[in-house]
Amino acid sequence: MPPEIQRAEPTNSPSPGRARVSRRRTAIFLGADTLAWVGGFTVAGWARYEQVLTAEQTTNAVVLGVAAAVLHIGVSALRRIHSGRQPLGSLEEVRGLAGTTATTAAAVLVALLALSQRPVPASTPVVGGALALLLMLSFRLLHRHRRDRAMRPDARSATPVLLFGLGEAGQGLVRAMLSDPKGRYLPVGALDDDPDKRDLRIAGVPVLGGRHDLADAVNRTGATALIFSVANADAMLIREIREATLRTGAAFKILPPVRELVDHRITVRDVRDVQISDLLGRRQVTDDLTLDDNGLTNRRVLVTGAGGSIGSELCRQIMRANPGELMMLDRDESALHGLQMSLTGRALLDGPELILADLRDDERVRRIMRERRPEIVFHAAALKHLTLLERHPGEAVKTNVWGTLTVLDACRDVARFVNISTDKAADPISVLGYSKRITEMLTAHAAAAYPGTFLSVRFGNVLSSRGSVVTAFQRQIEAGQPLTVTHPDVTRYLMTVQEAVHLVLQAANIGRDGEALVLDMGEPVRIDDIARRMVEQAASPVEIIYTGLRPGEKLHEDLLGRGESDHRPLHPLISHVKVPVLDPFEVSGLDPFDEPAKVIDQLARLCGILPGTTVNQKAGIPLAR
Repeated sequence: MPPEIQRAEPTNSPSPGRARVSRRRTAIFLGADTLAWVGGFTVAGWARYEQVLTAEQTTNAVVLGVAAAVLHIGVSALRRIHSGRQPLGSLEEVRGLAGTTATTAAAVLVALLALSQRPVPASTPVVGGALALLLMLSFRLLHRHRRDRAMRPDARSATPVLLFGLGEAGQGLVRAMLSDPKGRYLPVGALDDDPDKRDLRIAGVPVLGGRHDLADAVNRTGATALIFSVANADAMLIREIREATLRTGAAFKILPPVRELVDHRITVRDVRDVQISDLLGRRQVTDDLTLDDNGLTNRRVLVTGAGGSIGSELCRQIMRANPGELMMLDRDESALHGLQMSLTGRALLDGPELILADLRDDERVRRIMRERRPEIVFHAAALKHLTLLERHPGEAVKTNVWGTLTVLDACRDVARFVNISTDKAADPISVLGYSKRITEMLTAHAAAAYPGTFLSVRFGNVLSSRGSVVTAFQRQIEAGQPLTVTHPDVTRYLMTVQEAVHLVLQAANIGRDGEALVLDMGEPVRIDDIARRMVEQAASPVEIIYTGLRPGEKLHEDLLGRGESDHRPLHPLISHVKVPVLDPFEVSGLDPFDEPAKVIDQLARLCGILPGTTVNQKAGIPLAR
């Protein structure tokens, strides 16, 4: 397609300089296409007459070439009206250019065959059209090559890098790096264990071998960094390539797994330092989870605790489902500010989607639910620090227990309610576990009493959330302090925040009334292993100190409590647990201002842990409807 068809649409106020460049480029391509037709017809006639052309034959070939060029422009304009324009130098433009050239050549041939006295041989449009197409494509290829070279990062300022893994993710990253003239990375080579990729070149970047050729590739190319770009690789491979890279003196970077990039194309900004979750060796279970119908599109959705680690990721993933309205509630105004900034890139705090409220304010919560009328509620607000709640159990009563009860009562007309729980609610021995177990039981009571679907979701520790073990270790390393581990054998079930939120959304979709859904989180991870991995990454030596288990802590967490069966009727990775109900009247008798030991005793009795629990509670029979 000729250049005047390729020009970008004019803006409302084009700059004079940009307009001049566009006109000059158009003139150059018009001239090049005309010369291509004239040259093609002339060479075709020259070949037909055994390399001898008279002045008259040359003139006829030139005139007919110019006429063909004009016709070519007209055909191009018609094609653009019906098919639109294509990017300059793209495969789509090549197809369009070939079709336009064939149409033009055929029209000229038909016109020649209709004449009794032909100015040029009938073979000229056929041979000349093919030559003209070759010349036009060559010119465009040269233009594309010059443009691509101009878009490459400056070799004097960009970091030369190798890529390990040249699948779709790696190839996308190569093209992204080579199309950013101000980019910080310049790919100088790639490595891939696939033998079919040996000697392959992607955008001029050669494959230099596999993992065993890493050191040699670094020496040959002068690369100062390696970017690991294998989609969804296991941690063992990541650790092996990282260690081999560090031995060469090069830096190690990583492209996040594809599951973290589903909402946008791969860019250079996605490249990051390796994180502890990349090195732990646990399987990412949500790769096997599917969510065909999210049930959120065009629905009014409210998230409590929206500014927290789970709540903010919930909001991000819900936004991708195109809800009718997303309402984000939190008592922390700074957290809401950060959440809005992460979602929209700005935080004016003046939109109705942000709701500043405290779950302890019963009347405020009821007014919000009555006025905003959400259809689906994700209840993520809670106090979660185990040791702190052991010292202040009354705060767990006021926020985790009574706050949840307030939300449940205000949400009696919603279609779905999902309560975020924890694995510490399985056979609880801590204030956190007791309070979250009680929220599961209150949610089960709401399921029996209200028309909507009320259920809970139970999962383990979230990697890199606020207050998580990984975050604590990182801060200790930054402060030059030793890492504190409670016990060398302590284990925990760990999830990424993306996995945890994926489970919550699954629960909202497939969970049934009164249940607690529990994800198969694979094998638990030794906290000591996490500490040692982080020590290996530290810039200076770090000591590990064992402090002993604190009150309320278990050596090993449980996913299912005593008497809970591992029943998976709808998905092989999700257990559905029956939860006994708890009458809200029973929690109203809690006294958060009593002695901490007495408050803890009351919470434990409500969970059925200590003697004195009612028979109805043990049997799971509702006390009220």
